[in-house]
Amino acid sequence: MCLIVFAWRPGHPQPLLMAANRDEFYDRPSLPLAEWPDVPGLIAGRDQQAGGTWLGIGPQGRFAALTNIRDPRQPPRGRSRGELPVQYLSGRLGPQAFLRDVAQRAGDYSGFNLLLGDPQQLWLLNSRAGEPMQLTQGIYGLSNAELDTPWPKVEKAKALLGECLIRPQIPSLLDLLHDDQQVEDARLPDTGVGLNTERLLSSIFIATHSYGTRASTVLLVNADGSQTLVERSYGSFGAHLGEVRIECP
Repeated sequence: MCLIVFAWRPGHPQPLLMAANRDEFYDRPSLPLAEWPDVPGLIAGRDQQAGGTWLGIGPQGRFAALTNIRDPRQPPRGRSRGELPVQYLSGRLGPQAFLRDVAQRAGDYSGFNLLLGDPQQLWLLNSRAGEPMQLTQGIYGLSNAELDTPWPKVEKAKALLGECLIRPQIPSLLDLLHDDQQVEDARLPDTGVGLNTERLLSSIFIATHSYGTRASTVLLVNADGSQTLVERSYGSFGAHLGEVRIECP
């Protein structure tokens, strides 16, 4: 997952609205959003190469999402980051306790942000920071750096999400995620991947022959624990492959 914007509103009838894009190589095999037959109650897309997920929901209103930290200098680590959301969604530990445990073994993984919670609380672990953080009310953006790092696409997506909050509609949130306008060179961040790649990665929605936005996902969490999860899948050059909608009472 490479971009997540979300509005956290404790005490509101709909405490969480999340819109997220997963960017990946198109030839990396994955399954679309569904309940996992071998993990009852876990609903998520599935990375068939490593077996994990990038975003999903579980029993008792649990939810989790993951991004990697972009750093071309970091050596790959042995374990797949995608297993972390699965462990939380299929387990019983609360968000804080789970992230404290993950923080102690974060060195087993390449850099990541792990966002998770339930209808009452929302927590984030940035593996570089090493300390779980409980989030208060607000609109947030998370890409491949620290929370609210002011990359242009993060700032733009947060602003668009704010406009959607007056009357949240799933089609509007999916449209937000499909913005493919690239950023002018003067505003590009320098994350060590070179100018051409920075341009490619600067838009909210990415579409090329080999790499791009594979899935756009909207998650709505209600105070009673019910959830709505919608995922649109894409192929090479942004071809629309399908859409799945799941309602969890």
